[in-house]
Amino acid sequence: MVEIVFSIPEKVSEYLVDPVVRQLGYLFHYHTNIDDLSEKVEKLRNFRASHQHSVNEAKRNGHESEDGVSKWLTRADGFIQDASKFLEDEEAARKSCFNGLCPNLLSRHRISREATKKVGVAAQIHGDGFQIKRVSYRPPLHKIRSAPSKALPSRLVALNQVMEALKDANINRIGVWGLGGVGKSTLVKQVAEQAASQEKLFDKVLTASVLQTPDFKRIQGELADMLGMKLDEESEKGRATRLHQRMKDEKTILVILDDLWAELDLDKIGIPSPADHHKGCKFLLTSRNRDVLSNQMGTQKDFRVEHLKEDEALILFEKGVGDSINNNPDLESIAMDIAKECAGLPLAIATLAKALKNKSESIWKDALQQLKRPTSTNITGVGEKVFSSLKLSYNYLEGYEVKSFFLLCGLYPANYINSRDLLKYGVGLRLFQGTNTLEEAKNRMDALVDNLKASNLLLETGQNAVLRMHDVVRNTARKIASKEYHHVLTFQKGVRVEEWPKMDELHVK
Repeated sequence: MVEIVFSIPEKVSEYLVDPVVRQLGYLFHYHTNIDDLSEKVEKLRNFRASHQHSVNEAKRNGHESEDGVSKWLTRADGFIQDASKFLEDEEAARKSCFNGLCPNLLSRHRISREATKKVGVAAQIHGDGFQIKRVSYRPPLHKIRSAPSKALPSRLVALNQVMEALKDANINRIGVWGLGGVGKSTLVKQVAEQAASQEKLFDKVLTASVLQTPDFKRIQGELADMLGMKLDEESEKGRATRLHQRMKDEKTILVILDDLWAELDLDKIGIPSPADHHKGCKFLLTSRNRDVLSNQMGTQKDFRVEHLKEDEALILFEKGVGDSINNNPDLESIAMDIAKECAGLPLAIATLAKALKNKSESIWKDALQQLKRPTSTNITGVGEKVFSSLKLSYNYLEGYEVKSFFLLCGLYPANYINSRDLLKYGVGLRLFQGTNTLEEAKNRMDALVDNLKASNLLLETGQNAVLRMHDVVRNTARKIASKEYHHVLTFQKGVRVEEWPKMDELHVK
């Protein structure tokens, strides 16, 4: 009974007195609540800006923001805007009443109560922001896709044949072979696009160029980039193990290895195979030599990429010269003969077409005469007609400087060219005319690179620091250098330019 008597005042206080005190507190602590909200909004604004800076930096590095971060930023943004508007309205109301000298108590109660609620929301959002451990992630790289173009009939047949082989559950190693410059790399790029995006046959499609002297670290890096992973291991074996583990996580995967010259040890790179109980892993390999594919790499089905027929060669040539023929119909018969002289090799056709684009009829006729002129060449893998067409493309480069730069690229020992090394050699040889500083030389080199890419004599790699020259073009450049300068110099890896020439001497004499 006594307990009941004592509990009655407590209940009265709980249900009557406390709520009254709390409501009066909104009036007594009005300025404190407003100042507290203003401080919380400012802290949240600075915290949000910090996260935004991290997201912006990540985007500049090619990373993508985590979905949770984007949602938090949006939530914080919305609250900051709402709270800022609330504080602005409160200040305007206070000033309209003689700066608070004649307050409206009901209005103050409502505003103070709302400010207290918003302080709690600000604290919640701020706390959620602290829980964010990572703002971004490194997405897998995707191959740069060129604008779609209508495939030539013979190439469309080859494309469909390879696609059918990829769909065959009993085939996991497919080969594509043919002469250098015949279009093997272009074909497998089309296969990669169709397999990954259009037909979605594989969860992942990875591509890497092997080349005549395989660089295992580079190949591993190219594959890892497309998987969105970073290989931190120093040893080749450690990188291979890491790559192998990651690739086995993919249920279905297509690995395209382009330009094999000899047997390649897949285990050394870290590529799994059906023998590793990875039934979903298939290979598409290209080479100039069918024996490399079938005998050394164990391909189960091989497809040969043939030279283009005369009508297809003409179509490709006309596409390369743009509106030149439409603007001058007399060029059509010359175009047919030029395309025929390129021996059906797409590399030679496309390169020469770019060289003759927007040129006069007399230059076209001169080009045809030079193509028909007998040429002696002993370049491995480069026939006389191919050499003649590529030599013509070189002749049509405008200026001694760009021609010298082309030959310099051809003297590099590998298909991939380090632009930093190229800059050092070019400066050392005083190649870049009219440049007085290293920065000016770098800008001139970039302009020359763009010129050669536009002429199809250098290839895109997707990396500014690395250039690439097709080995058929490189061999042609060396032949030109040996004929015109009677010797060929080749650069070796590890050779350093120990002394820079004086800047006032950086010009061609």
